[in-house]
Amino acid sequence: MKSIYALLITGFLFSSCGNNSDFPITESSNYQKSTETLEKTEQKHPENFLTVEGKKKKNMLGQTVINGTIINKAKMVTYKDVEIKLFFYSKTGTLLEEDVETIYEEVHPGSSVRFKSKYFAPKGSDKLELKVMGAKF
Repeated sequence: MKSIYALLITGFLFSSCGNNSDFPITESSNYQKSTETLEKTEQKHPENFLTVEGKKKKNMLGQTVINGTIINKAKMVTYKDVEIKLFFYSKTGTLLEEDVETIYEEVHPGSSVRFKSKYFAPKGSDKLELKVMGAKF
């Protein structure tokens, strides 16, 4: 009788320790869904994943030369044709002029791209601000 109970208990143990073959599929499926969601988010809102910084100086022709860098903080999406808005301000903080520039380069995830632009800034401009407005992918 003890051996029958031992066999039954052993049988229950082995049946409950069955191999769940769905687990790896579910785990990889969840990973794939999360990466697709991340990719779609990065595609919908490039301005949240791209930053721009730059310095200005005057050249001999009186142009404002902007040496800038676009940084891609996205994990999956490569952006291209980045649209940047330039704001020229006076010493007192008054907005004098706005311009839009498109940088026709690819910016891969986790990398940066340098660019150079030249403008005839409005008279009295003292400060320059750059902002990413959008990009293609």
